[in-house]
Amino acid sequence: MKYLMFVCTDTEPDADPTAAPDIDEWVAERDGKGQRLMGSVLGPASAATTVRVRDGELLLSDGPFAETKEVIVGFDLLECADLDEAIEVARAHPMAYSGRLELRPLVDLD
Repeated sequence: MKYLMFVCTDTEPDADPTAAPDIDEWVAERDGKGQRLMGSVLGPASAATTVRVRDGELLLSDGPFAETKEVIVGFDLLECADLDEAIEVARAHPMAYSGRLELRPLVDLD
C-alpha cells in the first residue's frame, strides 16, 4: 500500500533534538528496503502559490493558503504493507523528533 508522508515543522519539538537519527541513514535504509519510493524537500512556504477557481474566476494567492505556524517542508512516498509498517517508518524519521509527520494512504481510483 502506498502512503504519502508529509514532513512538517512543529512548534513543540522534542526537548532533545540530538536523539534524532541521521536523515541520510534514514533515506538509505528506507530506499534499500524499498519502503521509500521518492521524496524531496520543498521550497519555503513564502514561495508557495495557492490556486483557486471561484465562480469561474482564477484566484491566485502568494504563500500557503492555511494560516498556521506549522508548514509542510517535504514529503516521502512510501510503499508499506499496512499502516503499522508506515508508522514504524515515520517513527524512525528525524522529523518525528523536531517536527511532525502525517501519513495518508493513496486511494486507488480503479
